[in-house]
Amino acid sequence: MDLTGTTAVVTGASSGVGAATARALGRAGCDVVLAARREDRLRDVASDVQNGQTLVVPSDVASEDDVEALVEDAREEFGSIDVLVNNAAVLIGDPVADADREDVRQQIEVNLLGVMNTTRAALPSLLDGDGGHVVAVSSMNAEYAAEGGSAYTASKCGVNGFCDSLRKEMSDEDVRVSVVMPGPVSSEMRDWADWEGRALDPADVAESVVFTVSRPDHVEIPEITVNTTDKLA
Repeated sequence: MDLTGTTAVVTGASSGVGAATARALGRAGCDVVLAARREDRLRDVASDVQNGQTLVVPSDVASEDDVEALVEDAREEFGSIDVLVNNAAVLIGDPVADADREDVRQQIEVNLLGVMNTTRAALPSLLDGDGGHVVAVSSMNAEYAAEGGSAYTASKCGVNGFCDSLRKEMSDEDVRVSVVMPGPVSSEMRDWADWEGRALDPADVAESVVFTVSRPDHVEIPEITVNTTDKLA
């Protein structure tokens, strides 16, 4: 499917997978709305986006007001939203017994409620178009729990469950729902410097997102796992 003229909103677009996804979607012909909390970083990424037009909207996905404003700004600028990439996330790893409650709360609010908030706000526009697509960047942790990452793992399990339910709700609509589950990715969240294996580059995950949203209209990819050939123990 040709993505030229398609409008994509990418959350967490200031770095890592989100920034790489914004660039990749731009190369594919999308107009890209970049959302994250750090406006200066968003503008740096936006300047790298080729082909498509860009709009920078500083946003906190944990804030319902922010995501409503994000959707309103996107629709005002481009008329509609065709693709929503829910990528914003935080990772704070601690054993359950030592975990700070605020750290746990932040991961649930950003990683899970952020996906729910943004999807709910964007859904009317996605339904109004000729065919919408919701993509959530989850994690392999949703299926393979990581020691010392209980809150992060729980949040990503929630993302997968939310998308499974939404996919059923959209079964009679022209909206596809996909989950992209990366393995270890070298990013601000974790650089994997203490691991002897080779982590994924954010661009590896971004290309998988573009592949997912560029399938023909009658093709839906419910889940796609993107892993490195160097496996974690």
